[in-house]
Amino acid sequence: MASRRNEESELSLRWSGRVSLTPRILAVNIFALALLAGGFFYLDSYRTRLLDNRVAQSGREVQLISQALQTVPPDARRPLILRLALSTGTRIRVYGHDGALVADSLAMGVRNFALRDPANETWQEQSARLLDEVFDTVANASIAPDYPRTSPKNGLAWPDVRTARTTRGAPATVWRAPDRTPVITAAASIGGDGVVMTTVNARDVTQTVRLERFRLGIVLLIVTLVSILLSLFLARTIVRPMRRLARAAVRVRLGRAREVVVPRLPSRRDEIGMLARALSDMSQALRARIDATEAFAADVTHELKNPLASLRSAIDALANVHDPQLQERLLTIVRDDIHRLDRLIGDISDASRIDAQLSRAAFEPVNIGMMIDALLAQRSERGIERGVRVQFDRQASGPIVVMGEGARLERVFENLVDNAISFSPDGGLVVISADQEGDTIVVRVEDEGPGVPEEAREAVFRRFHSVRPESEEFGKHSGLGLAIARTIVEGHQGTIAVESREDRIGGARFVVRLPATGAH
Repeated sequence: MASRRNEESELSLRWSGRVSLTPRILAVNIFALALLAGGFFYLDSYRTRLLDNRVAQSGREVQLISQALQTVPPDARRPLILRLALSTGTRIRVYGHDGALVADSLAMGVRNFALRDPANETWQEQSARLLDEVFDTVANASIAPDYPRTSPKNGLAWPDVRTARTTRGAPATVWRAPDRTPVITAAASIGGDGVVMTTVNARDVTQTVRLERFRLGIVLLIVTLVSILLSLFLARTIVRPMRRLARAAVRVRLGRAREVVVPRLPSRRDEIGMLARALSDMSQALRARIDATEAFAADVTHELKNPLASLRSAIDALANVHDPQLQERLLTIVRDDIHRLDRLIGDISDASRIDAQLSRAAFEPVNIGMMIDALLAQRSERGIERGVRVQFDRQASGPIVVMGEGARLERVFENLVDNAISFSPDGGLVVISADQEGDTIVVRVEDEGPGVPEEAREAVFRRFHSVRPESEEFGKHSGLGLAIARTIVEGHQGTIAVESREDRIGGARFVVRLPATGAH
């Protein structure tokens, strides 16, 4: 019981075992897609790296612009500012020491910087901006300060200008435009002449991120569709045949085994195909077992009716017969019928239980030679009728050992010897031989009786087969001996059959073949 509980605990899936296979297959594949969807959040770090590169680039550009402006006098800087604004694509503003605006490339006519109004965007741009907000919220991305729609007149209102004025460095700041695109400002000191500030709307960073997100979305959509289709295909190839097998098994359980055809799925070579064929074979074996049980029950009923009818007639006659001799005859018939019923019921009980008992039996090494010697010695002590002789011809030089249950195997050879003696003529000879041929132990029982016709060699092993010698008293045998012998032999992975005698002498030869110890 402990091993069974351990096996059940290993095979149980707890809560997931309550969910059908189809949603479980879909859930596993969708979970893998969810990991792929995590790439959208990777885009946030990708955008951060792009912005960092652009901030560093803006810092270098403003330093170069500062150095270039320092090389010319203040009154000659206007043409240079225009050329630098056009070449760098930035808005250039120059502030004095007091923060007053000295020069502005935008006012000079270079319109390379403009904020877009979200209200004028197309629906595609609005959808993209909405997605930006969603992913920024989910990824908990840092939000840059809003870029002022109206530029301050005093340059000291810009943090970059104040920092460049005091530190003589090239600070840069990332802002957020109304359309959620980044705006980068950078400033650098122009010696004693003030501070220069550059401004650029890095829409290309947002466009690059959105393009990558679009590509990733297309890939994810295709992979999702393929994954769902493959999941449904996998579920169809697994779940549908398993449901068919389950429905067939339920019909078998409900007692309609004769009507059920369990699909064998011959085209499938996987585990489900193996399961289908195993269930089909099991249902066929069950059907054969049911048929055999019904036939056995019918045979038992038929065999019991004869002695019971004889008993009823004898008992009914006893009430009307007053002659002591007739009464004694009737009582003899009653005793014979009772003995016959007792023997018949005992054999029926053995025949019906022998399969189950063999399946639970613990096999041990059995020396067939010693067993037959002991069996014949007991038979000789009881006496053999009609002068029939019994001879054991041990052909093997060493011990003849098989794995089995000794009492059951002894029953086999006892039935065969009794059968051979009953069919032997007066003074006839019954020869038993035992030998090992390769991995098989072969035991032969031969008699000098009338033999078994070739067309009846299989019928003699049927239950209640009633062909007996004419000299034998009626009812002495139940007709189950050879059937029980075959059941026992097959339970030991062996065979029993009737063969022709090689010496061409009349009589029957019964041959039992059993696997020797260590044979596979």
